[in-house]
Amino acid sequence: MNIWFDLTNSPHVQFFRQMIGELRDEGHHIIITSRNAANTTELLDLYGLEYTIVGKSYGKKLRNKIFGNILRVRDLVKFVKKRDVDVAISQSSFTSAIAGRLAGIPTIYTNDNEHAMGNKISFICAHKIFIPEFIPVSKITNWLVTPKKVSQYPGVKEGIYLWKKYSDFATKQHASIKIYYRPEPYFAQYYKGKTNVLDDALVELKNDFEIIILPRDDNQRKHFADPKFNGIKVCQKPLTFDEIAADCSLFIGAGGTMTREMAVIGVPTISIYQDELLDVDKFLIAQGLMTHNPELNASQIREVINNIKVKTADVSLLTKGKEAYNLIKTSLVNLKKN
Repeated sequence: MNIWFDLTNSPHVQFFRQMIGELRDEGHHIIITSRNAANTTELLDLYGLEYTIVGKSYGKKLRNKIFGNILRVRDLVKFVKKRDVDVAISQSSFTSAIAGRLAGIPTIYTNDNEHAMGNKISFICAHKIFIPEFIPVSKITNWLVTPKKVSQYPGVKEGIYLWKKYSDFATKQHASIKIYYRPEPYFAQYYKGKTNVLDDALVELKNDFEIIILPRDDNQRKHFADPKFNGIKVCQKPLTFDEIAADCSLFIGAGGTMTREMAVIGVPTISIYQDELLDVDKFLIAQGLMTHNPELNASQIREVINNIKVKTADVSLLTKGKEAYNLIKTSLVNLKKN
């Protein structure tokens, strides 16, 4: 089979990397499209995955996103029609589900962000939809999206790709505390929160702890190049998940998948997300896997560090992740053209 993956954001690379490798080993031909946004192509290069760039990031303004997505759908349809694609799959890639429908390609669409406006048309266009078990099916169904094409997978999205390697993961006691910080997804359509809210705390803590910033793009790199952040490491290229997990004493995330990834494998994690929490974040907080403090300050971070203990990965979520992985992969290879 010719299987098309559209990876348009950095978490998508981690999400599908294992599945892409297994499907290749089983004899399927893999086609990957991407766009040069949010470290995505850098991660694809890092993991040695071949891809074709179609489109780019069109900024935060809604009209630019709409116009850009229309152009990308057009270009994707042209691209896949030349490659005899049998089935397609994406995670939160709004344009792939539309392009798949227009090109006559059966498409699986997975999503765990109930606030993203682009989901509305993607849910309509997709042939099969997967959402996590804690999001009610009724939240996404309407007269154009019927319950029969929606399936709930067990656990959380992050478990789908972390189960294989991290089921026996345990955090380490490091000689020195290392704080990793992932800034806010300021360019995302769904994000309406504040930016740069942790700056003062980072400056106050930089002489006492090793702080590593994981910027999403060059704009955030430029922000942290200000002399007041001297002494803080700002990554110029993306690190692999394995590198971060092995090295991190405390993870602070202003939103996004990476925060949830660290929480699932047992790394002490604080979310400072400045907008309305997603259901997945509420679920992880209720499970005691991470905390949420949008007003986090330096003294509170010190208190957390003073009470850090060795933790292990959440085995139940990773077990569910394996079940979800097999469910989605089996559904993909069994999907047929009309």
